[in-house]
Amino acid sequence: MSGIEQVSQQALVDIASADSPDALEALRVALLGKNGSITAQLKSLGALPGDQRKAAGEAINRARDAIGAALSARKAALDEAALDARLATETIDITLPGRDAARGGLHPVSRTMERIADIFGRLGYELSDGPEIEDDWHNFEALNFPPHHPARAMHDTFYIQDGGRRPDGSGVARLLRTHTSGVQVRYMQDLLAGGGAPPLRMIALGKVYRSDSDQTHTPMFHQCEGLLVDEHASFADLKGTLVEFVRAFFERDFEMRFRPSYFPFTEPSAEVDIAWQQPDGSTRWLEVLGCGMVHPNVLRSVGIDPERYTGFAFGLGVERFAMLRYGVEDLRSFFDNDVRFLRQFA
Repeated sequence: MSGIEQVSQQALVDIASADSPDALEALRVALLGKNGSITAQLKSLGALPGDQRKAAGEAINRARDAIGAALSARKAALDEAALDARLATETIDITLPGRDAARGGLHPVSRTMERIADIFGRLGYELSDGPEIEDDWHNFEALNFPPHHPARAMHDTFYIQDGGRRPDGSGVARLLRTHTSGVQVRYMQDLLAGGGAPPLRMIALGKVYRSDSDQTHTPMFHQCEGLLVDEHASFADLKGTLVEFVRAFFERDFEMRFRPSYFPFTEPSAEVDIAWQQPDGSTRWLEVLGCGMVHPNVLRSVGIDPERYTGFAFGLGVERFAMLRYGVEDLRSFFDNDVRFLRQFA
């Protein structure tokens, strides 16, 4: 048995002194491989006398187990040493700045809407919202549009149900809202339904849709409409509100005029023009707003007594104000998604 003991002792010494994974693997093959020395000892058991075979086999198995355990322990030690060496040489300097991802920016129309909401918010107006798919009553009927008003024609409005309002006034039409005035109606309805009552001040900002497309019109655009209802609201209050808004939005004073006009939902009504200075130094009048005192029929339609309350309303195209503020000449540029154009406002 001295033979297997000598082989085992020498193997343990060689394993302990192995200085690399390759050297350790070579020892494993030489000892436990198909033609290894321990394997050879196992194969020689058959030549021993029967009374010696059992003891010899147990000794060989003990040696094989001890060598296998030594190989595993040495491999773990070598792997740990290699990892320590790698960590020592492959350090990461965490003080280096990271690579900054490209940053986007607000769309100029979004910037304009935020500016409008902020100004009216400081004036005490609450921002409200409503559905873009509207019904005929909120979009037209409650706002005092007569049955045969041109805005109700299919070539002006995108109808999506029942083909639009029928000539006799019957039927329920669904459409893409042509203005945000329907939000004013819903706001007043919700206020009264919740047990509230005027006074009220609100604005509605959002997308509207009309069948029109050219340099100054697109099928979809954004609109802001405002409403104030109180017991003593007057046209003088309306003028003061809009003069303050235009001054705050453009951050300068303008000569302004209120030109008589017509809207079904206001009476009297006016268009607001501002004296805009041209690049060549000349001045021209630009229409920027529509406004007026709320028509009594609109108040009646939602259950507000027009004998007690009066109000005023106004509306503006967001893109129109954005074009003037940023010097954009073609409305369609806002919706072309040209990054070169949009990057100017980032």
